[in-house]
Amino acid sequence: MEVLPAVDVMGGECVQLVQGERNRATGYGDPLACARRWIDEGARRLHVINLDGAFGEARANAETVRRLVAETGVAVELGGGIRSLQDATGWLDAGVDRVILGTHAVEHPDAVRWLSREYGSERVMAGVDARGSEIAIAGWRETRGNYLRWAEVFVEQGAGSLLYTNVAVEGLQQGIDPAPVRALIETVPVPVVVAGGVTTVEDVRALRDLGAAGAVLGSALYAGRITLAGALEAAA
Repeated sequence: MEVLPAVDVMGGECVQLVQGERNRATGYGDPLACARRWIDEGARRLHVINLDGAFGEARANAETVRRLVAETGVAVELGGGIRSLQDATGWLDAGVDRVILGTHAVEHPDAVRWLSREYGSERVMAGVDARGSEIAIAGWRETRGNYLRWAEVFVEQGAGSLLYTNVAVEGLQQGIDPAPVRALIETVPVPVVVAGGVTTVEDVRALRDLGAAGAVLGSALYAGRITLAGALEAAA
C-alpha cells in the first residue's frame, strides 16, 4: 500500500484545513520545502490539492503546483479546481501523474471517459468525497446522491482509481471510520486511495488490511501525531 503525504496549497502556502473550512487553516510554509521534506523521508508520490481551486479559484497557485511537478522528481496526483477538460489536459500535459476529478466528474461523467481514452485510465482518478452516504461536491457544500453508486459510475466511465475522503473525520486527527471504506473497496474493482482521519500507524494498518491501495497523510503528519517512516513501515 502506498503512503502519500499531502501538500495542500492555499494562498501560495502549504496548509492543512479542519473539515475543509478555509477559516480553520494551519500554515506550514513553503509547499516545495514541505514536499522535499517528505521526499527526503521516503515519499515516492505526493498528494497535492489546490485548495483555492477547490473553492472556485482554478488558476490560483498554478505556478506553485508547476514547481512541485517539475522540481520534486516524484509522481504527483493533483486535485482541486479541475473543473474542465482544459484544466485536466493542461495538468496532464504539464507532467502531473494523475488528475483527481471531483465536482467535474459528478457534473460531467463523460469527461472521465474522454480523459481515460486519451491519456490512459491510470492517469485519471475520480474523487469520492462523502458526507455520510452522500457524495459531496463544490468544496463539500453540496451533496448529490449515494457515494457508492457514484463510484460505480466513475468506474464505468473509465476511472483507473478512486480517492475516497470521509468528510466527517477529515482534519480532526481522531482516526478513520473503516465501515464506509470497506463498503467502497468491496463495491469497485479499481484501486482506492483513502484520505481523511488517518492519524496513527494503527489506522494505516487497518487500511492496508481492508485492501486500500493508498493512504493520504495530512493533518496528523504535519502535527507530528504520525511519522512518515512509521506509516511506511505499517503499510509494507
